[in-house]
Amino acid sequence: MSAIGKIEKKTGSKFLSYYEMEAIHRDGSVSPYYMASRIGDPGKLKAVTHRNDPDGVILCGVYGEARDRIVLIRQYRYPIGGFVYELPAGLVEPGEDLLQSGTREMYEETGLTFRPIGSTRPFFMTVGMTDESCGTVFGYCSGEPTNCHQEASEEIQVLLADRAECRRILREENVALPCAYFLMHFLSAQGDPLAFLCEECLGD
Repeated sequence: MSAIGKIEKKTGSKFLSYYEMEAIHRDGSVSPYYMASRIGDPGKLKAVTHRNDPDGVILCGVYGEARDRIVLIRQYRYPIGGFVYELPAGLVEPGEDLLQSGTREMYEETGLTFRPIGSTRPFFMTVGMTDESCGTVFGYCSGEPTNCHQEASEEIQVLLADRAECRRILREENVALPCAYFLMHFLSAQGDPLAFLCEECLGD
């Protein structure tokens, strides 16, 4: 059975750390394995604790009385050297639960008021290179979008996208995978796109 030996932190910053792990393969051979994490203490990595506490939160916000638009952001991302369409998202701060984090992040990134109606447990993101996991919060948004609460390091445009715009985005634009899945769900939904929420769906 595969296993992990020693773990060495190579470098780190406030938001991300880089580790070399001793990967022990099922045939007994050993090789280095490199990963990134939001966790800065090697003793608290998910591979060590086997706890899946959420690092971040992703926000599926529906807008308008007719519930016929969804809240998207178009953000400049350095790893691709360009803009990508995403759902609003952010890191969970110490002491916050997912609903608190989601409400705060929605306001900071979009200026909108967020009324959460449900959330998922945390699920892993790109597990080939990171142990990052995120919960998803679903809810309804109101107010007028603005970018005046964003950090200076962020270049984010806020969009209230109807179904025609969502189809165009899926056909033509760079899109983050969680966003793409929610766009496809939105396009297939009849009526309120959050009507599907139930204990089975949310994993409670």
